[in-house]
Amino acid sequence: MKRYRSARLLAGAVLLIPLLAGSASALCNVSATGLSFGSYDDFSPVPLDTTGTVTVVCDEAGPPDVVISIGPSGNGSFNPRAMRHASLPDLLLYNLFTDASRGAVWGDSTAGTSTVFLKNVTKNKPRMTTIYGRIPAGQSVSLGPYSDTLTVTIIW
Repeated sequence: MKRYRSARLLAGAVLLIPLLAGSASALCNVSATGLSFGSYDDFSPVPLDTTGTVTVVCDEAGPPDVVISIGPSGNGSFNPRAMRHASLPDLLLYNLFTDASRGAVWGDSTAGTSTVFLKNVTKNKPRMTTIYGRIPAGQSVSLGPYSDTLTVTIIW
């Protein structure tokens, strides 16, 4: 029987507060830090990169292996994902990746996306993995804050 636990992940061009999910009775919990891209310069010829983390903690002797997936953006897409402007209809395209080279889009193994597999998860020993974020260069968007909320899920 597979078990699931989820957390919310916020991505944005402004500093965002991470949200935690889980309960004391859970076998394993997941938490995610918000990704802060800082200020996006639409005249810059290089993409804007940042990182965040996903942490898994098991409070009982549990599964040795955990799969981590990240759901689609608020626009319903994995590639590209889109942050919405706080008060305008503008979208700022971005994505999340499983590796530093930003070659594999982090998703749920559908639509050409990948998940992250954590091996040897042990009781009361947090396991962390990095989320690699990127906003492509050359997007013409309005000034202001942009954000998106995603769901991070672990399966064991």
